[in-house]
Amino acid sequence: MTVLRIVLVSGLSGAGKASILRALEDLGYEAVDNPPLTMVPDVVIRSERPLAIGLDARSRGFNPELVLSTLATLCQNPALRPELVYAWADETVLLRRFTETRRRHPLAPQGRVVDGIAEESALTQLLRENADLVIDTSDLPLAELRRVIETRFRPDLSAGAQQPSLAVSLVSFAFPAGLPREADMVFDARFLRNPHYDPILRFKTGLDEAVAAYIEADPDFEKFINGVRALLALVLPRFVQEGKKYATIAIGCTGGRHRSVRVVELLASSLPMQPAGERGQREWQITVTHRELERDGSTQPAQFADLIDDDADHPENTATPTPPLIREA
Repeated sequence: MTVLRIVLVSGLSGAGKASILRALEDLGYEAVDNPPLTMVPDVVIRSERPLAIGLDARSRGFNPELVLSTLATLCQNPALRPELVYAWADETVLLRRFTETRRRHPLAPQGRVVDGIAEESALTQLLRENADLVIDTSDLPLAELRRVIETRFRPDLSAGAQQPSLAVSLVSFAFPAGLPREADMVFDARFLRNPHYDPILRFKTGLDEAVAAYIEADPDFEKFINGVRALLALVLPRFVQEGKKYATIAIGCTGGRHRSVRVVELLASSLPMQPAGERGQREWQITVTHRELERDGSTQPAQFADLIDDDADHPENTATPTPPLIREA
């Protein structure tokens, strides 16, 4: 029996709900934006392919309790796999987006945007607390947002298929730029040898072999990487037992370009896994994000020194970046 994926998308105005719906639509989902809440069960019943439904304060009869009640009803159907996604962004980012697009907030059409944001945040707080996935788009580029959606919502689930029990995200970052707020575990690699002080290696990254060799020559590197592997081998299976769907492991250094990148790359290629399931699939899937490299476009090995889309719901973010958030509620 085929299990139909149903994704309810809610969140704050200006936080990227439209971008999420479009990403799901590109994956083959049928996208329906803001139907009356009472019609959602009928829309689901009549759908013949994966379905994405946008629900927010603009929806007729919008009520957070009714949204959760509808979600609970859908969960009782074994032929459906419903999930709730909540899009969020910092107030300062939302204010800038509304200013740049000169749009009025739907909950404050004649008043101040900041008041509309506050009212909508309070109104939808219950949905945020109960969402399967909360995505902070404050500093999340469109390409990364689409990758998140594609990774988690590919419509390939069938009743007999064994899915990865945990999606593990490995993130490298720079401590001065802030901790990834979605991180479940954070490791500090700043004690390792720093290629930044080598004039030949400074403008390369942890993706380059010369930089990797320099870092791994640290006398404590092997102890460190083996210790991290051992800890993850203990903790990740316990995450699964607790019912977690996603886990983010963050590795930081000073610049987020050398040491943390190398450690993440090694973990991605050798992360301890549980035994394969009956169908030969791994227990969890791994994604890699090099936050600082992606911000400056240095995601390929160097030969030598050499955001969100512009739609009305999610304008380009040009302010000082804050760490992106993709987390399980």
